[in-house]
Amino acid sequence: MDLLTIYLFFSLPVIISSTAEKVVYLVVFHLSFVMFVWSYWKTIFTSPASPSTEFCLSKADKEQYEKEERPESQQEILRRAAKDLPIYTTTASRAIRYCDRCQLIKPDRCHHCSACDICVLKMDHHCPWVNNCVGFSNYKFFLLFLMYSLLYCLFVAATVLQYFIKFWTNELSHTHAKFHVLFLFFVAAMFFISILSLFSYHCWLVGKNRSTIETFRAPTFRNGPDKNGFSLGCSKNLREVFGDEKKYWLLPIFTSLGDGCNFPTRLVIMDPEQLTVSSQNEPAKSSGANQSFPTRPLSESQNRLLASESQWVESGPEEENVKSGAKKHIIVSLES
Repeated sequence: MDLLTIYLFFSLPVIISSTAEKVVYLVVFHLSFVMFVWSYWKTIFTSPASPSTEFCLSKADKEQYEKEERPESQQEILRRAAKDLPIYTTTASRAIRYCDRCQLIKPDRCHHCSACDICVLKMDHHCPWVNNCVGFSNYKFFLLFLMYSLLYCLFVAATVLQYFIKFWTNELSHTHAKFHVLFLFFVAAMFFISILSLFSYHCWLVGKNRSTIETFRAPTFRNGPDKNGFSLGCSKNLREVFGDEKKYWLLPIFTSLGDGCNFPTRLVIMDPEQLTVSSQNEPAKSSGANQSFPTRPLSESQNRLLASESQWVESGPEEENVKSGAKKHIIVSLES
């Protein structure tokens, strides 16, 4: 027998005599139960989002990659293929993140799940309780599932508490309901405590805009590992998961921002010279055919999800001239 059966058919009709109280309890109970089941269903049956075909190597690049035996040559092929992709993170050894199993270049925050045998966008973890990967497509549903299961257990424990106290003081007249009250309270309280710790942890992750994987292994940008590289502030981090319209936040409906392949980033470590070059180099930005692999994550104002500016920096003689001009400008400023 589960909590639902014991609460509705064994405890509620026996220990509560007031009809109005029974109606209120039943309405609140079923409301929390329906939202709990809905969120749980969406978490289980929402398929993990995988990278789009643009992250797959072309047939020619794939054949050339498989023929090459030197890692340096393979990385050169991957860099050439990734020059037009919105990728700002690398491996710890500064190599392009490539999945040999799925044969694609991994987008930022994407990881391969050995249980599902696919690359999952913004993968958080593989949850055995829902038998599914928790990632970009269902992370909001997972959070709501934790929240409603928390409220569900809290409601059961709170409504049974007064009768649990009467049980210990021998004031409970219905002797055959004593076991049901005892079982309900202890099970609901234990689940509440265990779920509360997990839910609190994931609320902290949302506020920091991190996944469980990124908590243990920080993403590597141009300036090195940076655990706060994707954090835009608590408010924007929250909207990135739950969306812009607050009326849908508590409903298990997909409202997360972005496409799962490209995420707003910000520079945490940035020297003044890079800042000057970045500000003076805006006219030279282009999204043409001769784009190079991004050398650093974009600041918040430069990202395509937060602004309409172009993201890519064209490499060539003009860029060198701009850089040299920027250096001269800095020297003149210091001397004056």
